[in-house]
Amino acid sequence: MSAFDKARHLLHQFKGDSYLYGAGVLQDVGKPARELGKRAALVRSTFTGSDDFVATIQDALGRASVDVVQAISGPRPNAPHEDVNRIARGLADADPDVIVCCGGGSCIDAAKAAEVLRTLGGVPEDYFGTGLVSEALDRTGRALSPILAVQTAASSGAHLTKYSNITDLTTGQKKLIVDEAIVPQRPVFDYRATYSAPKSLTTDGALDGISHLLEVLYGAVGKPYYEMVETIAETGIGLIVAHLPDVLADPDDERARAALCLGTDLGGYAIMVGGTNGGHLTSFSLVDILSHGRACAIMNPFYTVFFAPAIERPLRIVGRVFKDAGYAATGLDSLSGRELGLEVAESMHRFSREIGFPTSLGDIEGFTNEHVERALKAAKNPQLRMKLQNMPIPLVAEQVDEYMGSVLEAAKEGDLAIVKNL
Repeated sequence: MSAFDKARHLLHQFKGDSYLYGAGVLQDVGKPARELGKRAALVRSTFTGSDDFVATIQDALGRASVDVVQAISGPRPNAPHEDVNRIARGLADADPDVIVCCGGGSCIDAAKAAEVLRTLGGVPEDYFGTGLVSEALDRTGRALSPILAVQTAASSGAHLTKYSNITDLTTGQKKLIVDEAIVPQRPVFDYRATYSAPKSLTTDGALDGISHLLEVLYGAVGKPYYEMVETIAETGIGLIVAHLPDVLADPDDERARAALCLGTDLGGYAIMVGGTNGGHLTSFSLVDILSHGRACAIMNPFYTVFFAPAIERPLRIVGRVFKDAGYAATGLDSLSGRELGLEVAESMHRFSREIGFPTSLGDIEGFTNEHVERALKAAKNPQLRMKLQNMPIPLVAEQVDEYMGSVLEAAKEGDLAIVKNL
């Protein structure tokens, strides 16, 4: 079975027949939308070329006798609080029985959170953490309107998952709503929406997908679902690493685009099975200078060294993927522990350099020691504890400054050797 066929098999295992995906599927969104409701609010991003995609959606909804009662502009990048509140007010005015959102991860995350606020009231902070939306729904007897989420970027898997990332622009800190209640009922992904994406967005999104797969794989060691995650991660990382350079060389390469879309969707599958950890946790404190995917991708090689003594089997899987793509040295089988982690991390850096991607925080304009302090403080915040505990080497708050501090110092200097092992 090819990697492409294996990925499609895994996605069907994940979503069954509820997921509509592939090149040109946008014209078919009317039927699944009509199954969810008759009165739709459309939350849409305004990326270059989005008008054509939105027109296709509106035409498909019209043919299915679904009325668009209100169109609402989507959020700015990273789904700021203020934009979520604005979208919630728009949804309250529209009073839809189905929400159709069209955009990348930020737009879908904002639509999820806005529907929570419309239905349950309050502010985003009330729901940061795990399961708080479901608790409030059970307590009040209310129900969220269903969401049909049209993904337009190969990146976050927001159309498939229980996560909503919301940012406080005043502090530069991102936090998470994690709840099964906000999983979109009908996900849609027309791969053609990704063809016109700028190279920076394509690269950031692909590396976000790798981060999901990598971090969940690292955190799955010793868990009953490890074997499943290993299959998902090896397939997804392999597709992205092998084909991202092809897309950057030829943005219209249909096969390579499909590989990125399938690979990043498998990242969405992975984070519904397990959880992300170090790279994501730190990325939440870098939103003012880096996109989410870029921040995760810079941090994960350094966390790879920190976790190395506890993740030898995953490291051999990841090392094989990068070796097959030409980025890892031969002789990985003779390495173990920290030395294996260093070589796998260096293979990630070789890949990053190949695609013109930064390998240290010190290379990023605007990065200061304040970001280090912010990240260390956030790691001790109880609302983000799940990321700290999802690490293959879990930390308590008292260990953060020494050990996570060494990871951040290494990332600042671009020197893997600085990372301390517990």
